[in-house]
Amino acid sequence: MTLHPPTRRRRAALAVVGALTVVAGAVLGITRPWMPPVETAPVAAAVDSGIAPIPLALGEHPTVLVFGDSWTYGSAATEPTLGYAYLLADLIQGETVVDGVRGSGYQKPGVDGPTYGERIAALDADINPDAVIIEGSINDRREDPAGFVPAVNAAWDALTTKFPETPIIVMGPAPHELPVGATTARIDRDLATLAASRGWWYISPVQDRWITEANYLDVIDVGAGRKHPTDAGHRFLAEKVSDALQQFSDAPVTAADGTRLDPAK
Repeated sequence: MTLHPPTRRRRAALAVVGALTVVAGAVLGITRPWMPPVETAPVAAAVDSGIAPIPLALGEHPTVLVFGDSWTYGSAATEPTLGYAYLLADLIQGETVVDGVRGSGYQKPGVDGPTYGERIAALDADINPDAVIIEGSINDRREDPAGFVPAVNAAWDALTTKFPETPIIVMGPAPHELPVGATTARIDRDLATLAASRGWWYISPVQDRWITEANYLDVIDVGAGRKHPTDAGHRFLAEKVSDALQQFSDAPVTAADGTRLDPAK
């Protein structure tokens, strides 16, 4: 897949997005959430017992389901359709089907809808996306930590049942404040580990340090936006996600013995 600058209009509708394995800056064993990542670009998961994901093949003009919370909804953008999930469509020269619910998480019901698992169960299987991106969820940081992993696994199982042949990419929570909170970092670590165990690509805004003190006030609206992305922040996020998808599509295929294979053969 080759990504180009925006050339066509996007469409959006309710739907979902799901997840895939971990980046080389795997987050296991990290005790300081703001520690620099091992790699600057996301690559195949290197987490213990992880399964290396296969290169992502979206094809031309793909339809991508983007599922998540208020960041996916487009909160704090001048209009929700200026949110990153909508802007992503032009960057991949395709379409995005956007399902974002404010306040929703794997464990927490949202303002406009229920938990991730319940929302996934209600998705239309006829959407037939070329890929699913499931983003979040920082909204679970005040929920019982013991229930997080079971809730994630249940939601992801439902997602793979709904779209059994569709690549799933997991995007962890992006920091809404600095320094990154310990609970946000824990959610990021848990999601990275779970994605790696399934051989899914994983995008970590925390470990890849998308948001730092240098760009925080440009990316995050700390006033009326209540620590959600600004218009510029949403554009920035869309570009970062687009770059990650390109990197996943360019990743080499690795055999069981560690040998890199030519995906063209």
